[in-house]
Amino acid sequence: MKKSLLALAVLGAFAGAAQAQSSVTIYGIIDTGVVYQSKVATATGGTGSKFSVNSGVIQGSRIGFKGAEDLGGGLSAVFNLEAGFSNDTGALDDSKTSNTLFRRKSVVGLAGNFGTVLLGRQTDFADTISAYTSVKDFGGWTSNSGSGLDRLQGTRTNNSVSYTTANLNGFTGNLMYGFGETAGQTSAGQAFGIGGKYDNGPLGLGINYYQSKAGTTPADTSLLAATGTNQYTNGNSTGSSAQKVLNVAASYQFGPARVYGNYSRVKQDLNTQANLTAAGVGSLSTLSNRTLAASKKADIYEIGTAYSLTPSLNLLAAVDHTRADFDGVPNKAKLTQVSLGTDYWLSKRTDLYALLAYTKASDLANPGVSNSSGTDGNQGAVAVGIRHKF
Repeated sequence: MKKSLLALAVLGAFAGAAQAQSSVTIYGIIDTGVVYQSKVATATGGTGSKFSVNSGVIQGSRIGFKGAEDLGGGLSAVFNLEAGFSNDTGALDDSKTSNTLFRRKSVVGLAGNFGTVLLGRQTDFADTISAYTSVKDFGGWTSNSGSGLDRLQGTRTNNSVSYTTANLNGFTGNLMYGFGETAGQTSAGQAFGIGGKYDNGPLGLGINYYQSKAGTTPADTSLLAATGTNQYTNGNSTGSSAQKVLNVAASYQFGPARVYGNYSRVKQDLNTQANLTAAGVGSLSTLSNRTLAASKKADIYEIGTAYSLTPSLNLLAAVDHTRADFDGVPNKAKLTQVSLGTDYWLSKRTDLYALLAYTKASDLANPGVSNSSGTDGNQGAVAVGIRHKF
C-alpha cells in the first residue's frame, strides 16, 4: 500500500511538472494479450495447458517521463524516468528488483554536438542494436529462446555512466561503465560495455560487448544473471569475470521486406557445478536445473524477416537456435524456437497482433514462450493482443 501511494505521489508530481514545462513529455505503452500455452509446468510436477491474460507480450507496459533544458551553446540537460507495470493486474512491475519504482530507466545527463553522457540506471548498447533483431517485431515473445540471456531484450545496469557519440556519417558508438561500489575492491560488481552501429539506407549493422564481474552483495548469493543489476554475487569469486556477452547483428530492407540475422555468445565462467550447488541451484545432472541462465557458455543464432503486405499489415517470422554447455554435462543442450506473427496497425499508435511459437528443447529445461514447459520436449503457444502507445 505504501509503495502504491508513493508511486501515485511521484507520478502526480511529474504530471504537474509536465503542465508547467513544455520540455517535459509523458509517454507510455500498454500491451496486453490473451495467451495460450501447452505443456506448462504444474504445481504437482506435471504439465497442462494454460490460458492467461498477459501484460507486455511484445513490449513491457510502461509509463515514462523525459525532458530537456536548453543550456545554451548547443548544450542541453536531459533526463528520462521510466516505470514498468503489469496491465493485467495494475501492479508495479518490480518483481525482479523489489521496491524499484523506475525499474526500466532512471538517468540524467548532458547532450550536445559531442554526443550524450548519462548517469544512473540504464541499458547497455545491446538494447539499441536489438532494432536489427526479432526484438523489434516480436519483443518479449522471443526472450526465452535466447535474447533474454544475451541482453538484446534490454538488461539494465545500476550505478552506471554511459557515453554515446553523435551520429557520424551513419556510425554511432557507445561506452558504458558500471560501478560496483564496494570499498577497497574496485573490480567487485564492476561492469563495462562497448558497442557501435552503422546505418546506411536499407543497411543496419551492430556490435556490442558487455562484461560483468562478481560482487559481494550478501542478500543474493546467486551466480545467475540478475536482471536489474550489474553484479553477480559470490564471496569466493569477488572481482572475477562472471558474464561476457558478444552480440553481432545485421539487417537489410529489400523493398517491403526486412531481413535480419544475428549471433551472440554468452560466457558465464563462474557457473561451475560447485558454485551453482552452493548457490542453491542444484545438480546439473538433473534436467530441470539446466536452464540457459545456468549455462557456462551459450551460442545463440537467429534469422528472421518482417514483410509489409500493406502499409498497415506486417507479416513476421523468426527462427532462434541456441546451443548451451553446462559444467560436467557431456551433451550440448539445444533449444529452437520458430515464431510467426501478424501485426495490423489501426493507427500510428494502436495495433492488433497475433503470434504463434513452437519451442523444442533437448537436454535442457524448456523455458517455454512465457511459462516453462517443465520438460525437455516441445511447447506450442499462441497470443492475440492489442498494444497502444501514447
